[in-house]
Amino acid sequence: MNESHNSDKRISKEESWGYDRSTLDYIQRAAAHGLYEIRGLGAKRKVPHFDDLVFLGASMSRYPLEGYREKCATKTILGTRFASRPVELEIPITVAGMSFGALSANVKEALGRAATEVGTSTTTGDGGMTSEERNSSKVLVYQCLPSRYGFNPDDLRRADAIEVVIGQGAKPGGGGMLLGQKVNPRVAQMRTLPAGVDQRSASRHPDWTGPDDLIIKIHELREITDWEKPIYVKVGATRTFHDVKLAIHAGADVIVVDGMQGGTAATQTCFIEHVGIPTLAALRQAVDALEDMNMKGTVQLIISGGIRTGADVAKALAMGADAVSIGQGVLMALGCNSESWIDSGGQHISAAQDYLKIGTEAGYCHHCHTGQCPVGIATQDELLEQRLRPKIGAKRLKNYLNTLNMELTTIARACGKNNVHHLEREDLVALTIEAAAMANIPLAGTEWIPGNGMK
Repeated sequence: MNESHNSDKRISKEESWGYDRSTLDYIQRAAAHGLYEIRGLGAKRKVPHFDDLVFLGASMSRYPLEGYREKCATKTILGTRFASRPVELEIPITVAGMSFGALSANVKEALGRAATEVGTSTTTGDGGMTSEERNSSKVLVYQCLPSRYGFNPDDLRRADAIEVVIGQGAKPGGGGMLLGQKVNPRVAQMRTLPAGVDQRSASRHPDWTGPDDLIIKIHELREITDWEKPIYVKVGATRTFHDVKLAIHAGADVIVVDGMQGGTAATQTCFIEHVGIPTLAALRQAVDALEDMNMKGTVQLIISGGIRTGADVAKALAMGADAVSIGQGVLMALGCNSESWIDSGGQHISAAQDYLKIGTEAGYCHHCHTGQCPVGIATQDELLEQRLRPKIGAKRLKNYLNTLNMELTTIARACGKNNVHHLEREDLVALTIEAAAMANIPLAGTEWIPGNGMK
């Protein structure tokens, strides 16, 4: 009788929406340690994205182009407003700013090699310019960040463009972090910091208190570079419409808008997941601002944050961007979250045990801040950094960038365009009401844009 009664008992495993396993883990970890989580990479939450848009390929009312005999141009020129030497690129896909410190010197060299081979640019990131990146990069953008770590006027003149960073998509309103385990003697020397001590960057530039001061800063940068170099202004996506207008007013040649899906080497998880707006919404607002000031085409727009595929690039250009910038996708191409690393002989060596040491597995790793990157990318460890060979990394990244560009031109031809910059909003429709509203693009099968009334 008792046995029968016990066998009827069932374990209840109904998970609470508000207190699911992830939330319980967060609360229990906070209660145990009294600390917030710091991690790398970008937002994990699902938000409206370029995946929620599709192209209307050509058929009867539009004529597609033949890929095997009709060319599709990809040349991209940035910085035509005031600079006497605009940046000329072969493709509209650039490498985002990622610092030496966050990444190893070998990685910086690999980025430069690959970017040069495909005819695009790479960007220094925080902490200054390394010889590895400058020597390997045909086109190098030099960042001027709030921290001014490693900032050097001589390096400024050696750059091909300058990017004034106001904010970053993963942490708009917050400064960067570089934990002590990644501040080795060389990083410390470049940043004028003590080795082995956590570095926390400023959240705003020290020499201005408002947008008008940006005008002065841009003039200073133009004077020191003889008005040759394009000046980019990068903002984290929040009040994008107003921020882009202010950057234009300040004299920027190029605006870089980084959505909340953008990555970081290290910051608080609460920043990554809960501050900023999706790239899709930010892009629409940035284009609206340019059009509202009649500056579309005069000031170029680069969009970043969650760009992964050639289709993403094509959709960004169709919505009005002139180019895209990629960070996390670049790291994945180099081998981030791969199950193995490649030695000098071309052999794949398992990294499984090294992932376990930092409490994760390949495909789930966001432990860039630890400096113990199992594949030698986000590290300053003398042994680990050798797992990323510059030539091997450059070859992988070159293949990735070339693939994106081929996908981009394939889509453009399918839409009847002989230039990727001729892609337009009219070529797109949205699959969800949220994406339609954010991108200001009709819902598929209708002429309805949520918020614009019913047609």
